[in-house]
Amino acid sequence: MAEVSNELIFEVLKQVQQRLDRVDHKIDEIKSELNALRGHQISMQQDLQNVYGILGRSDVRLEHIERRLEINEVPAQ
Repeated sequence: MAEVSNELIFEVLKQVQQRLDRVDHKIDEIKSELNALRGHQISMQQDLQNVYGILGRSDVRLEHIERRLEINEVPAQ
Protein backbone atom coordinates (compact mmCIF):
# COMPACT_ATOMS: atom_id res chain seq x y z
CA MET A 1 0.00 0.00 0.00
CA ALA A 2 1.28 3.45 -0.89
CA GLU A 3 2.37 5.59 1.98
CA VAL A 4 0.19 8.59 2.71
CA SER A 5 2.23 11.66 3.41
CA ASN A 6 1.26 15.15 4.44
CA GLU A 7 2.33 16.41 1.01
CA LEU A 8 0.03 13.95 -0.75
CA ILE A 9 -2.89 14.94 1.49
CA PHE A 10 -2.12 18.60 0.87
CA GLU A 11 -2.13 18.10 -2.92
CA VAL A 12 -5.46 16.27 -2.79
CA LEU A 13 -6.95 18.99 -0.59
CA LYS A 14 -5.76 21.67 -3.05
CA GLN A 15 -7.54 19.85 -5.86
CA VAL A 16 -10.69 19.56 -3.79
CA GLN A 17 -10.50 23.28 -3.00
CA GLN A 18 -10.17 24.12 -6.70
CA ARG A 19 -13.17 21.98 -7.56
CA LEU A 20 -15.22 23.60 -4.81
CA ASP A 21 -14.29 27.04 -6.13
CA ARG A 22 -15.55 26.03 -9.60
CA VAL A 23 -18.76 24.66 -8.07
CA ASP A 24 -19.28 27.93 -6.16
CA HIS A 25 -18.80 29.89 -9.37
CA LYS A 26 -21.31 27.71 -11.23
CA ILE A 27 -23.84 28.07 -8.40
CA ASP A 28 -23.49 31.86 -8.62
CA GLU A 29 -24.14 31.68 -12.37
CA ILE A 30 -27.23 29.54 -11.81
CA LYS A 31 -28.50 31.95 -9.16
CA SER A 32 -28.22 34.91 -11.50
CA GLU A 33 -29.93 33.01 -14.31
CA LEU A 34 -32.72 32.05 -11.93
CA ASN A 35 -33.13 35.67 -10.85
CA ALA A 36 -33.34 36.71 -14.51
CA LEU A 37 -36.04 34.08 -15.10
CA ARG A 38 -37.95 35.34 -12.07
CA GLY A 39 -37.80 38.87 -13.47
CA HIS A 40 -39.15 37.68 -16.81
CA GLN A 41 -41.92 35.74 -15.10
CA ILE A 42 -42.97 38.81 -13.09
CA SER A 43 -42.98 40.90 -16.29
CA MET A 44 -45.15 38.33 -18.04
CA GLN A 45 -47.59 38.23 -15.12
CA GLN A 46 -47.85 42.02 -15.17
CA ASP A 47 -48.42 41.97 -18.93
CA LEU A 48 -51.20 39.41 -18.51
CA GLN A 49 -52.80 41.52 -15.80
CA ASN A 50 -52.70 44.52 -18.14
CA VAL A 51 -54.32 42.49 -20.93
CA TYR A 52 -57.06 41.28 -18.55
CA GLY A 53 -57.66 44.86 -17.46
CA ILE A 54 -57.95 46.09 -21.04
CA LEU A 55 -60.30 43.23 -21.94
CA GLY A 56 -62.44 43.98 -18.90
CA ARG A 57 -62.77 47.64 -19.84
CA SER A 58 -63.55 46.73 -23.46
CA ASP A 59 -66.24 44.32 -22.26
CA VAL A 60 -67.86 47.04 -20.14
CA ARG A 61 -67.75 49.49 -23.04
CA LEU A 62 -69.26 46.92 -25.41
CA GLU A 63 -72.11 46.25 -22.97
CA HIS A 64 -72.73 49.99 -22.69
CA ILE A 65 -72.85 50.33 -26.49
CA GLU A 66 -75.26 47.38 -26.76
CA ARG A 67 -77.55 48.95 -24.16
CA ARG A 68 -77.50 52.31 -25.95
CA LEU A 69 -78.32 50.65 -29.26
CA GLU A 70 -80.91 48.47 -27.54
CA ILE A 71 -79.35 45.33 -28.92
CA ASN A 72 -80.68 42.34 -27.04
CA GLU A 73 -79.33 38.91 -27.55
CA VAL A 74 -82.19 36.52 -28.07
CA PRO A 75 -81.26 32.84 -27.85
CA ALA A 76 -81.83 30.97 -31.11
CA GLN A 77 -84.49 28.28 -30.94
